[in-house]
Amino acid sequence: MATDWLGSIVSINCGESLGVYQGRVSAVDQVSQTISLTRPFHNGVKCLVPEVTFRAGDITELKILEIPGPGDSRKCGDLQQMETGIPGVGCQVGPSQNGTGKVLKKPMSSSAPQNIPRRTDMKNQDILISPQQQCSKSYMDRHLEALTQSKGFRRRHNSWSSSSRHPNQVTPKKSGLKNGQMKSKDDECFGDDIDEIPDTDFDFEGNLALFDKAAVFEEIETYERRSGTRSRGTPSEKPARYRHDENILESEPIVYRRIVVPQNANKEFCTDSGLVVPSVSYELHKKLLSVAEKHGLTLERRLEMTGVCASQMALSLLGGPNRLNPKNVHQRPTVALLCGPHVKGAQGISCGRHLSNHDVHVILFLPNFVKMLESITNELNLFSKTQGQQVSSVKDLPDTPVDLVINCLDCHENAFLRDQPWYKAVVDWANQNRAPVLSIDPPISEMELGIDAKWSLALGLPLPLGERAGRVYLCDIGIPQKVFQEVGINYHSPFGCKFVIPLHST
Repeated sequence: MATDWLGSIVSINCGESLGVYQGRVSAVDQVSQTISLTRPFHNGVKCLVPEVTFRAGDITELKILEIPGPGDSRKCGDLQQMETGIPGVGCQVGPSQNGTGKVLKKPMSSSAPQNIPRRTDMKNQDILISPQQQCSKSYMDRHLEALTQSKGFRRRHNSWSSSSRHPNQVTPKKSGLKNGQMKSKDDECFGDDIDEIPDTDFDFEGNLALFDKAAVFEEIETYERRSGTRSRGTPSEKPARYRHDENILESEPIVYRRIVVPQNANKEFCTDSGLVVPSVSYELHKKLLSVAEKHGLTLERRLEMTGVCASQMALSLLGGPNRLNPKNVHQRPTVALLCGPHVKGAQGISCGRHLSNHDVHVILFLPNFVKMLESITNELNLFSKTQGQQVSSVKDLPDTPVDLVINCLDCHENAFLRDQPWYKAVVDWANQNRAPVLSIDPPISEMELGIDAKWSLALGLPLPLGERAGRVYLCDIGIPQKVFQEVGINYHSPFGCKFVIPLHST
């Protein structure tokens, strides 16, 4: 029968939210599935209510700490709970040697929480305490004070107040109150007895000294080594970090020398990715263009590709989208295009046409000749359909500095042009204009460069350019890979996703 358990001292575990309660069973209702405890203790602290009631659904674990016998006294159990504050510990009254009775403590259960008598009760206590128990009492005293402060008690000028319960904590039903109503808020906040609260501060430093962190971590590491589990702390090896443009998958080793020329290169360059790009001689470069033209890469197609790549580079040098947008119509850039009467000049005219199509003010200088090359005539016919301006005299060039000068005056074969008066006049104008210079396919010899360039654009493969060529860029003019192989060059494209890439001297 359920009434057989009345008077027993039990420990009820209600989970992490409600905690552990201990007390003496006062009522058991089989219909409503409830159990009531009188003079309850919650997590080792005496409750403020005389009785609490639990539903069966809230109970996680129930332990019977003491079953009352025929000779046990209810009063003795209550007295022992009041004096020691340790529920779940019974008592026996036995005769002493001098004939008087004294209180003897039974061994404490391992599952029952331990508590320390309050200072107000220590004066009237007649319990004998061994040195081992005294040490335990000192530790539990600090533990009780920590729990007291964690419950929200605060001391202000010898006055105490208690905060409300945890928001996730469910308050058990209290007997003696209609419909389980709580006490008034004033009684909950200010109704505590000041004698029940310890008047000593919590020793944080002493409590922290009781924790041996090194031993705990050693025990954890030993367990992880035996079980093979992964440590939750900082791993022994630092994990690899990758950039946003790096591949995390393992691949074959990178080969940086993918272009091999049939003869030793006089000069080598490298890309931003580290790929080696060797230079070629002018004779080999000329043979490469001749073989490509034989396979269908005609001069017209090469001029168009060169003009597109050169104009893209020039637009980037002029400011790109920051300069060329509808809101900056008043800042329209000006480019002076200096071309000679040869194929290099035709490349510059093609570049000027694309720049003019992108709303750049282009001033094309080309000297007057009786007979022009067919490629120049075709490019001039297309350029005349744009808004670009063509001049044949140095006097018609701007007196103020322009945004960019594109140099296409020099040629690999026609060295006699450098002795012409118009050539010297244009070189003097470019050197006095103080504008940055971009050279398209400049010659090898530095003696042939009358204008110092800041940037130079090479076609297909670079020539061994000198210091006066400035920073070298390489553009892809569409030569197939098998055309390179036909002239003895083992070629693998270094351009990646771009058509114009910068080169660095090694």
